[in-house]
Amino acid sequence: MYHQHQVVLSLGSNQGNRLETLQNAIVLLHKKVGTVIRTSKIYETPSWGFESDAFLNCSVLLHTKSEAAAILNQILDIEKELGRNRSEQQGYQARTIDIDIVAFDEAIISEANLQIPHPQMENRLFVLLPFADLQTDWTHPKLQKTVTELITETTDTSKCVAVEQFPSLVDNFNLQQYNYIAIEGNIGAGKTTLASKISEDFNAKLVLERFADNPFLPKFYKDQSRYAFPLEMSFLADRYQQLSDDLSQFDLFKDFVVADYHIFKSLIFAKVTLAEDEFRLYKTMFDIIYKEMPKPDLYIYLYQNTERLLQQIKQRGRSYEQEIPAEYLEKINQGYLDYIKTQTDLNVLIIDVSNMDFVNRQEDYIAILDRISKA
Repeated sequence: MYHQHQVVLSLGSNQGNRLETLQNAIVLLHKKVGTVIRTSKIYETPSWGFESDAFLNCSVLLHTKSEAAAILNQILDIEKELGRNRSEQQGYQARTIDIDIVAFDEAIISEANLQIPHPQMENRLFVLLPFADLQTDWTHPKLQKTVTELITETTDTSKCVAVEQFPSLVDNFNLQQYNYIAIEGNIGAGKTTLASKISEDFNAKLVLERFADNPFLPKFYKDQSRYAFPLEMSFLADRYQQLSDDLSQFDLFKDFVVADYHIFKSLIFAKVTLAEDEFRLYKTMFDIIYKEMPKPDLYIYLYQNTERLLQQIKQRGRSYEQEIPAEYLEKINQGYLDYIKTQTDLNVLIIDVSNMDFVNRQEDYIAILDRISKA
């Protein structure tokens, strides 16, 4: 099951245009590190531990697949891009921007250059108050206390005043304009990963195709002509039952639902795998079922070239998929593209992800969200 880390970062600035610097830092984190899900209020706080100008501080909650050490390196790059050069001087200093990892899930990490949770967070209101704004259910893994409890018990009496609130970056995409999004693609294109990621980031209801052990599938890959018809009929029945059951749980006029398949994928695969007379019979059954199924507000097709598909299939390691020929994948791709052209009643968005890695490159994921928001 796809799952991202929840990371809380603390940001501070007391030099230059502090508000603009914080805003630029949040945008860069969102583009390069992980999806910024929520941002706290901006607090003006006195310098802590040394004499200097007052700070503006805030916190962000972001989702990412990156590990903590990789995030630290990305943060240092962003600080440098915004004009901060960390010196060897010890102790507290004025700075253009300071970004610290406060929490990484509920992990405890103790390394020379990385201490998580932040070792002084319970003694700093300028960290605790913004953290509380993020409304997480996080508990300090060492102290076994919530952020609210840490605020109540802290000995820090500094005056921290909320002065500003930045708008939510995820709201800019306005994905909730679509109540129901279906994401499709060839075998190994990344449809389940993208659907799961959007569900986590935008608090959407997630519908995933359930792969019950289909006794025909391994046989089909060894002898397609013999097992194609029973395989496609069983998939059609399974998908119809699953979608009917899953979508019936939601109000498609109110809820935001994202699915990693749509019922007409059955027709695409059947057109490729079945003989002509079998396909005619199959399509008669399909047309009856298709009329009853809810249509997505947006249908996304992830196109990926055959070479990349074969790489993805090899990486995910399902034994029965390893012998899939390139010609079969090419027929599936062409089948999708041909059929999509005939669908005048579907709002279709085709995204070429052949040169994208929306799991490990945040900028690719943001580019996809931008395409979806403007579809």
